[in-house]
Amino acid sequence: MRPALEVAVRETAELGEGPTWDPAAGRLIWVDILSARVHTYDPSTGRRTVMATGQHVGAAKPREGGGLVVALRDGTGLYGADGAFSWLVHDPVPGRRGNDAAVAPDGSLWAGTMRYDEAEGGGTLSRIAPDGTVSPVLDAVTVSNGTGWSPDGRLMYYIDTPTRRVDVFDVDGERVMNRRPFVSVEHGHGWPDGLTVDAEGCVWVAFWDGAAVRRYTPDGRPDLVVELPVRRPTACAFGGAGLRDLYVSTARTGLDAPHPLSGSLLVLPDLGQGMPGTPFGG
Repeated sequence: MRPALEVAVRETAELGEGPTWDPAAGRLIWVDILSARVHTYDPSTGRRTVMATGQHVGAAKPREGGGLVVALRDGTGLYGADGAFSWLVHDPVPGRRGNDAAVAPDGSLWAGTMRYDEAEGGGTLSRIAPDGTVSPVLDAVTVSNGTGWSPDGRLMYYIDTPTRRVDVFDVDGERVMNRRPFVSVEHGHGWPDGLTVDAEGCVWVAFWDGAAVRRYTPDGRPDLVVELPVRRPTACAFGGAGLRDLYVSTARTGLDAPHPLSGSLLVLPDLGQGMPGTPFGG
């Protein structure tokens, strides 16, 4: 399928990632991990901002009351509405950085890590409460990526990219259990990266080296493939008026001849119906 594709932000991001709609500000937040930049984009006005973080930044999410929570190389940081920075969790590990993160329905941050050399089992997934309490969720992760919850909050979806799977867990309060495969990806389709869950409970997955975003029904059946001109889409999220536009971040790192749109933020208007997100409670 090739629906209408637009360029929201023409950019040359090395590793664009983590699009997230900020309803309070009416803007889309995304990061360029390797350039240590947090970008914002207001589709109603076209206004953009770019903020340097000083460290590789794996994710940036809106906070309750304004500002951002960010997954950095050395831990989890907070930016106030005035731009002031403070550490919430400072936990530097040589050779490791933050990679993707998502805010759970209860306002906690579920933050993943990975090693720069992508060593097997060198990363983690942790739950970070608004007060900074860290609860380990998964260890021995290689490349922690997409995380999302079903509309009723009873299921959590998760991607450790080298496994070529989207896994699903049952959720019981702050705990997840009963991990099992939700989707297993065939060779030749690329690598599952970031994901989002829509209002119907369908799971949308961006495929690194797969030049596509794929939608899976709640029972794990593939029912839509959106082909893209760029080889390395990294993540997707619904945003804009009514949460009906699918934004897709992209990367150009490692490509000898990247497509001219590689590194840009793309948008597929009126493609589905997203769910309202929850800001980080801290």
